[in-house]
Amino acid sequence: MRLSSRAVVDPFIVMDVMEAARAEEAAGRHVIHMEVGQPSTPAPEGARAALAAAMERDALGYTVALGLPALREGIARLYRRWYGVELDPARVVVTAGSSAAFLLAFTALFDAGERVALGAPGYPSYRQILKALSLKPVDLETRPEDRYQPRAEDIPDDIKGLIVASPANPSGTMLDRAGLAKLIEAAHAKGVAFVSDEIYHGLHYEGRAVSALEISDDVYVINSFSKYFSMTGWRIGWMVVPPDHVRTVERLAQNMFICPPHASQVAALAALDCEPELEANRAVYAENRRLMLEGLPKAGFTKIAPPDGAFYIYADVTDLTDDSLGFAAEILREAGVAVTPGLDFDPARGERTLRFSYARSTADIREGLARLQAFMATRRGDRA
Repeated sequence: MRLSSRAVVDPFIVMDVMEAARAEEAAGRHVIHMEVGQPSTPAPEGARAALAAAMERDALGYTVALGLPALREGIARLYRRWYGVELDPARVVVTAGSSAAFLLAFTALFDAGERVALGAPGYPSYRQILKALSLKPVDLETRPEDRYQPRAEDIPDDIKGLIVASPANPSGTMLDRAGLAKLIEAAHAKGVAFVSDEIYHGLHYEGRAVSALEISDDVYVINSFSKYFSMTGWRIGWMVVPPDHVRTVERLAQNMFICPPHASQVAALAALDCEPELEANRAVYAENRRLMLEGLPKAGFTKIAPPDGAFYIYADVTDLTDDSLGFAAEILREAGVAVTPGLDFDPARGERTLRFSYARSTADIREGLARLQAFMATRRGDRA
């Protein structure tokens, strides 16, 4: 049976690395996971308790397509608490993870064949979802001196959309208010739709992240319960859209997804009130970040842009390899540490970069760094 040209998308290499690590573990080996951006902590205790009670009490059938009203109101309150933004809950669309939000956003905003820009390195699924929707991703090559964030002057004239992430994946770097405002203003001046990926908000280590909604209402903002709220497998996220876009997105959501998972919505609503537990998780990431910034250079990974948020460090390994895929496989095989090749994030330059995640326990991070340092010392000796 034939396949459509839209179906021809690249693999998500980190998932292949996860599978290789799983195979090593199945063979009895202990692997330190620095490849996947997934908290090792469970959903907050209050979220799990709320769902357990709801499962005994309710049928948990379909909800309305835009999500439980109480959850939409809770998310609106989050914007007041985190950013001082007064947000109408009617603009909040609950989705089946941020992935569903991107599908809805790209479908609502762009026609087939249109060009949409994104920073490189950047989250690979932006590019592949765009391709699957018959859209054309346009990579904006970012620079280490800009901390891997796009510049307003690099926005092309012939695009219809711009996707910006702050904190970013894979770099963990953030835009300050002035930098984000400059990008939004430049996009608006060119008639370009602005999509702000804010999935790592809440995970910051010095100054907090700025939401695009603090600057403009004429944006799409996408977020999720996956990272800060430690609910990756629950597949629950949200988006905030301009008031006159709500009905369009609602019709798409009705037909594409019917509704987000009811059970996950119940848990997410309770998770909004679990901040002490979530802040304790963030404190662990902060310590892990400190250890990584101290330990990676000792292993020989010196070309990094220190992250402001999320739980990643992106390293330029040009002085070590021009084959990041093979290098990652070597690290897994010899050191028992799973890391992600940069090819996922930057097709043009990713063969010379690696991403390290520090989302696991602090004990795992210490062990992983010790293994990396020992492996790299041996490797340098072998090649001396």
